[in-house]
Amino acid sequence: METPLRRETPEAALKGVRTNIVQSIRAFRVQTLQDAAQSLGQHFLYANLANAQSKQDVLDMIAQQFMLPAHFGKNFDALYDCMTDPVHKSGPQPGFIVVLEQIPANAKFDKEAREQLLDIFRDTADYWGERKIPFRCFYSFL
Repeated sequence: METPLRRETPEAALKGVRTNIVQSIRAFRVQTLQDAAQSLGQHFLYANLANAQSKQDVLDMIAQQFMLPAHFGKNFDALYDCMTDPVHKSGPQPGFIVVLEQIPANAKFDKEAREQLLDIFRDTADYWGERKIPFRCFYSFL
């Protein structure tokens, strides 16, 4: 008698991944992360930044793809604000899986700018962690 193949649930892909972290996407596939978010009932936010060249491009693309409100100030402080306080005030949150794919690595968006961007998401992960809400952010560089 054959043993049935064990089918893993989408959320099993996150086994061993801390609930509040910002990390390289490495071996994860975007579809797997999206399936996990859906299975867990969490928000899935995705931004492909391959066409961005500058800080302003990155912020514009995140605002558009995350569907941030029209009043978004398009700076790093405003990004943090949009990812935290208004969302918290809107009611209980189930958690977040965020993907920032192909963050640019060029002279107009240098290492310092990339670190500042990731720091915003690290601070956001800390914010939600203090509220016991999972916030996982996965990123890749172009």
